[in-house]
Amino acid sequence: MTPKLRVARPTDQLAAVLTFHCDGLGLLELASFVAHNGFNGVMLSHLNAPYHLKFTHQSGHWVGRAPTPDNLLVFYLPDATQWQTAVQRMQMAGFAPVLAHNPYWDQLGLTFEDPDGYCVMLQQAAWVL
Repeated sequence: MTPKLRVARPTDQLAAVLTFHCDGLGLLELASFVAHNGFNGVMLSHLNAPYHLKFTHQSGHWVGRAPTPDNLLVFYLPDATQWQTAVQRMQMAGFAPVLAHNPYWDQLGLTFEDPDGYCVMLQQAAWVL
């Protein structure tokens, strides 16, 4: 059995973060909840991916921005056409690339910053360990 990964993160800007991840990154909304023990939230993923991104907002609780500019998720897209399509989707959704905090990431990809200051890297490379 392949392990599943869920990355959970609070946000003060749930709607804006959803726009970034759904319209920009092309993630799909898998599930959502409202007023569950004081939290609203949504789970996102790419179709059939072994991961979910969960974003939550707790009314009356402020979480602020990313603690550092090097907080990022990396999506490896080795196919040039697939990578270009992903970059164009981000730009068409109104998100411009930013310089990565670590210049290594700018060599083979582009970084986009979400409304909370967390970055997503679209890396045009295979994931090799």
